[in-house]
Amino acid sequence: MVKQISSEELQTIVRSVPMLSASASRLLQITANPDHDLHEVVSLVKTDANLTARVLKVINSAAFGMLNKITSIDRAVSFLGERVIVSIAIGDCAGNLLEKELVGYAAASGDLWKHDLRAAIAAREVVTQGKAEIRSELAFTAGLLHDIGKALISDYLQGTAPEAIELLTAEDSFDYLEAEKKLIGFDHTIAGYELAKYWQLPEELIEVIRFHHEPGRASEEFKPLVYAVHLGDSIAMMGGFGTGSDSMRYKLDPAYAQYIQITPNILASIMLAVDTEFTKLEESLNDLGE
Repeated sequence: MVKQISSEELQTIVRSVPMLSASASRLLQITANPDHDLHEVVSLVKTDANLTARVLKVINSAAFGMLNKITSIDRAVSFLGERVIVSIAIGDCAGNLLEKELVGYAAASGDLWKHDLRAAIAAREVVTQGKAEIRSELAFTAGLLHDIGKALISDYLQGTAPEAIELLTAEDSFDYLEAEKKLIGFDHTIAGYELAKYWQLPEELIEVIRFHHEPGRASEEFKPLVYAVHLGDSIAMMGGFGTGSDSMRYKLDPAYAQYIQITPNILASIMLAVDTEFTKLEESLNDLGE
């Protein structure tokens, strides 16, 4: 029988996770501000020697095929764009969490990062192609972090995947969130929400992490963003990149249509764009490990 985890135990788990670096935390605050400009991102990268080195390594990797080596951070950030810079910074700070094997979901090491990266790209494309009034780069960042709670609770769900599926089969009204709650007392969105508060993330990102499976419960001002990630998450799973036993076991909220216009043709176009950009982005970020 799986042990229920108390609120106090959850706080202990959250506080065992290292804080984001000052640079990554500041970068998320800057990029969440609708009035920021790229010069602020450039200035931040320049103050962090490690981030500078990693940005230059990515821009000069084979994935981008630059004819001449780039040594200017201004040029590198301008070419790569915010989404790649944010991916590098989050990967540096939260990589161990996002790359870990999700034993509780029967998912291999790296599956969570691949899912999150595809969900991030999909959320960005949903915003762009669905003509939503949301900044596409913020949707990308939110997609990248939406499932961080799974990394926290996975070990406590070890061996429960068959039981979770049994619960879903027995209860038509259940989705995987309900199964998680029944098994350990809370679900991955609550765990992620507590970690997001501990990390002092921008309010927009906290709302996405907490409500990406229940977007109708988000604050009205953040609903368009939460619905974009809600769709991006589903599109990533539809493309065959889930996180194991819970893949495609969540309800799609049809109210997304109030905020985002997605037709079958747009959906096909988004899925193609996700495949194309994921391959390039993953290749460039993988070069960092070499």
